[in-house]
Amino acid sequence: MNQSRRHFLAMASAAAGISLLPVDPVTADEPTEFQLRYMLPSCMYGYADLKEILPEAQKIGATAIDLWPMVHGNQREQLDELGEEKFAALLKTHNVTLGCITQYKLGPFGLQEEMRLAQRLGCSTIVTGDPGPKGLKGAELKKKVADFVEQLKPHLEVAAKTGVTVVIENHSGKMIDTPDALRYLLDLRPSHNFGIALAPYHLPQDPELLGQLIREMGNVLRVFYAWDHGKGAMTKLPKDEELQQLPGRGPLDFGPLVSALREIRFDGWTEVFMHPFPRGIAVHETTPQVTEEINRSRSYLDSLLARKE
Repeated sequence: MNQSRRHFLAMASAAAGISLLPVDPVTADEPTEFQLRYMLPSCMYGYADLKEILPEAQKIGATAIDLWPMVHGNQREQLDELGEEKFAALLKTHNVTLGCITQYKLGPFGLQEEMRLAQRLGCSTIVTGDPGPKGLKGAELKKKVADFVEQLKPHLEVAAKTGVTVVIENHSGKMIDTPDALRYLLDLRPSHNFGIALAPYHLPQDPELLGQLIREMGNVLRVFYAWDHGKGAMTKLPKDEELQQLPGRGPLDFGPLVSALREIRFDGWTEVFMHPFPRGIAVHETTPQVTEEINRSRSYLDSLLARKE
């Protein structure tokens, strides 16, 4: 495809070792140690009660929770059952914030009330998917991405008013499911209240390509799913094979990805992530086992961060 000027400059700067990202003079003179900001994805614990999940956040180094609705989890529905006041009190008890609400079911054009809820609860991120269609390429894909961005603009006005960022995940079977589609979306980014959630699982398992995409995204990247494709998540597998979706267990080398996150000084959320089969069950039989599994992958990612460049 014809590369955009932005893509060309990003590629050229990466080759020359030059960053096009804004430089904070303080961090430039006195660089601080870079760390990933972990968030707990509630669906990793299946349909477990929020009172059981929230104490696990600090155990995995997370300061926030990402609420998932059915069928992957049911913690978003639990919020409605508890009511906003009791839910907020529960967060406060466990020193956790609401970092994100995941809402694929509502889609990008059905989030306005969810944005207002997020504003009331101090949440600034909502992740969703695009409306399709899938399987497009080239000029046709670019045109459909442009149409999607245009349709999204009124909803992003609400996002701006509520202080929420609408974040689109690249997802298999959707329109934004290839590196080209992601680059078109970056080129057409309509608002500062629009971001991207990167799911390596749904992209070619090429560490260098994934690292380059991270560099190109810069501060448009708001959620990073530390998620290997492994042997997939669409059929029942032996547990040790299913767990290959997790960093450090599967074949994907996360080194180039972590290096890229460090290079852009990624300040969004990182989730150690996978999908069990069937959806709605927890990654392991007990909550402590899920936490232990997340910590295993977190240790792997942190070990990559500790490498000397």
